[in-house]
Amino acid sequence: MSTASATALLDGIRAFLTPAQLRTDPDSRLLYGRDWTHQHTPAPLAVALPTTVAQVQRLVQYANDQRLALVPSGGRTGLSGAAVAAQGELVVSFERMNRILDFDPIDRSVTCEPGVITETLQHYAREQGLFYPIDFAARGSSHIGGNIATNAGGIKVIRYGLTRDWVSGLKVVTGKGELLDLNKGLIKNASGYDLRHLFIGSEGTLGLIVEATLRLTSPPGPSSVMVLGVPELDGVMAIFDAFRNRLTLTAFEFFSAKALRHVLNKGLQRPFETATPYYVLVEIEHTSAATVDTALAVFEQCSEQGWLADGVISQSETQAQELWALRENITESIAQYQPYKNDIAVRISRVPAFLRAIDALLAREYPDFEVIWFGHIGDGNLHISVLKPAALDQAGFLARCRQVNEQLFSTIRQYGGSISAEHGVGLIKQPYLHYSRDEAEIAYLRAIKAVFDPNGILNPGKIFA
Repeated sequence: MSTASATALLDGIRAFLTPAQLRTDPDSRLLYGRDWTHQHTPAPLAVALPTTVAQVQRLVQYANDQRLALVPSGGRTGLSGAAVAAQGELVVSFERMNRILDFDPIDRSVTCEPGVITETLQHYAREQGLFYPIDFAARGSSHIGGNIATNAGGIKVIRYGLTRDWVSGLKVVTGKGELLDLNKGLIKNASGYDLRHLFIGSEGTLGLIVEATLRLTSPPGPSSVMVLGVPELDGVMAIFDAFRNRLTLTAFEFFSAKALRHVLNKGLQRPFETATPYYVLVEIEHTSAATVDTALAVFEQCSEQGWLADGVISQSETQAQELWALRENITESIAQYQPYKNDIAVRISRVPAFLRAIDALLAREYPDFEVIWFGHIGDGNLHISVLKPAALDQAGFLARCRQVNEQLFSTIRQYGGSISAEHGVGLIKQPYLHYSRDEAEIAYLRAIKAVFDPNGILNPGKIFA
């Protein structure tokens, strides 16, 4: 884009945004033009920071007139490149649309703007004596709009489901600039297609979320956290089945000994002396006075079967948080190694066989790379992080990882799994979509995109080219 063209485009935007709402300086363009992937060089035209729905509509209408691509931006904590602006797009940041607009105690619902931080909503729900259950490590910086746009999951999916399950209403500005008010907070609504669910998980390719109504629920009871040492991979799902059959689980997480080593290097304490190649974290809700006794009985049962070698159960809230840190601090502890990440899923029943197949594949294809395993294995979701050797340049490292992707995703297809469990497709997974969706399905996705965004201005290049 020529300097004259860029100047003209920006002058047009200044007609309806204030100077403080349009940033063109290099630092802002770099900050707002990327997410946590860091695989693409940000190169946005500018950053718009609207504060009203009317301004968002005006931006979309202007972008249609000028054929200007828009990239929506929330907390930019994504790992798929969905919030990356690398081709001269205008970034539309929702960080200033961050108000909680309404709370209805009868409906147990809260209505908010898309820039509300996830943790802020969680705190607000607690202040009302209620609970918003979608939770993950990026809660302190991710935005509700981004959570909805990626159908965020996190650590409590086996108990509470995905973001989709808590959205009772949406207001979105489509790629045509039209404002749609979807489902209006209803619990039951059988009046035709539920368009709300098209926008949940759409990664900003169909419309821009400008308001959301979210259901809240009763706070959970007290809980205990256990960390268990597992000597064999097959024991992980056997332990899951044993605990699930007798207790109410709110989380069942998995991580490898290699992952634990990196976390311990950051100052955390080993949970117990026995070293095992795999670990699981189990969070159990106290549904009766006998919950802890039952948990210990299941522990003994699993130990007798040889499925676990050692373990610990929290005796206080502080200890529970310390045990959770062993799992939640993994991503931060390996960040310095510029990991290449895959976020995959299969049906829970297929996890054991799938784990064996993938474990063999990664050992064969990455003999000189360190591979870190962890994830929400209780819902079939695994995160695989390949750490970059210091001696290998970034371009060579990415090339190696992308070669292995073809084999990894072929295996996922054989098991009927997904190339992206919760991080979306974005730019990073876009070349591999056909491993999870067949040609006919992708054709329908494209047709839906054309209806809501006929000029292709919303997040172009994301999900599919």
